[in-house]
Amino acid sequence: MRDEESTMVVPAALGRGGLQSRQRRVIMRRPTVQPARRAARRRPMFKIVLYQPEIAPNTGNIIRLCANTGAELHLIEPLGFAMDDKRLRRAGLDYSEYSRVLRHRDWAAFVDAEQPARVLALSTKGSRSHAAMDYRPGDAVVFGPETRGLPADFLQQVGPDHTLRIPMRPESRSINLSNAAAIVIYEAWRQLEFAGAR
Repeated sequence: MRDEESTMVVPAALGRGGLQSRQRRVIMRRPTVQPARRAARRRPMFKIVLYQPEIAPNTGNIIRLCANTGAELHLIEPLGFAMDDKRLRRAGLDYSEYSRVLRHRDWAAFVDAEQPARVLALSTKGSRSHAAMDYRPGDAVVFGPETRGLPADFLQQVGPDHTLRIPMRPESRSINLSNAAAIVIYEAWRQLEFAGAR
């Protein structure tokens, strides 16, 4: 079966709280800046989902990535840093007003609030290259915590056809989180002919 014809079960119950968990939204922007209001009304091409991220500068860099690609950033708690962490602000400050950042209590709260049509997971345990996927607008691309990656039960629910791996040399262990997000999102955007770019 070709990928675009396949269906999948979106993981719905990982983390604390279950489907009744409430979502908390945090829009990182300066209230007086117009581009943030325009960006918030636009439908994002992709959703970048960081599952329990641990390192503030990586998340800050991904805020910049989202600002430049039109992706929307979702953070699944618990986070390994405070949202007012100066390292987060330093990495993403110049761009935070142009991107939308939303926090969710757990994975179930994200699924309940966002109802993603398709979930793609990035893992060193994946067997399919990120470049072999046919990306679609609205895809939710999930990246795990820097020190341990996505849980095995999460990957099992997503399934092997939707668990992607970035090719690396055999002796390499992993790629920095913000670099991995940039590699995947730019490939996805390229496949859609950089829609919305100038």
